[in-house]
Amino acid sequence: MAVARTWLDVSYQEKDEAKATGARWDGAARRWYAPPGKESALSKWTASPDVPDLLPGEDRTLGQGLFVDLVPRSCWFTNVRSCVAPKDWERLRRMITRRAGMKCEACGASEDRNVKRWLEAHERWTFDDQKLTQTLRRLICLCTDCHTVTHFGFAQVRGIADQALAHLVKVTGMTKGQAMQHIDAAFGVWEARSGRDYALDLSVLTDAGVTLTPPPAAQDRGRVAEETLQNQTGVPPQRGSRQRA
Repeated sequence: MAVARTWLDVSYQEKDEAKATGARWDGAARRWYAPPGKESALSKWTASPDVPDLLPGEDRTLGQGLFVDLVPRSCWFTNVRSCVAPKDWERLRRMITRRAGMKCEACGASEDRNVKRWLEAHERWTFDDQKLTQTLRRLICLCTDCHTVTHFGFAQVRGIADQALAHLVKVTGMTKGQAMQHIDAAFGVWEARSGRDYALDLSVLTDAGVTLTPPPAAQDRGRVAEETLQNQTGVPPQRGSRQRA
């Protein structure tokens, strides 16, 4: 009779530490577990209950397909992953990829380590321009290529805009001219929203029992975003630049 495994919630950043402490990887389940006798040593990663497949208040129809989806300047790098503890992020990531059938929800691609294509979580937001509130409404599973398209400004900074444009054309069936018009329109929306400071509403997560790490205050997020961007890319802050959304 098979012995039930003691599953663990191990974030990518902590996988080496967990492995050194005795954790083992189940390739079929794509999860870490504690071998018999190692449960106590690995207790910091003991798995919490699974996150529900549909988060309270989540709209799974919001933002279908692939499109450029730029977040305002004040919310760069203030994403779901940066606002939750590593263990809770692992719970969310596992739920998002599982319910998507381990495929990108935009193009249908699977993970492929040989070409460095991973499955990643992306946030879909709604914006209330009267109350200046940015509300998380959906989490979607995207492959690395599709995720790069959604953050097209960051692709420009990294020097891979041509690849992102080609992928947008391939997946959507747009002509190159249509894709460029779409990108220009997305930057127009981004420019308008980047002049405002939105409060973040992440109740879709807290109502599901996910513990948040409070993000920087709205008035501080622009500075934090600029510093994070510079640290990641070496690009110095340049207010007004379209190439850093």
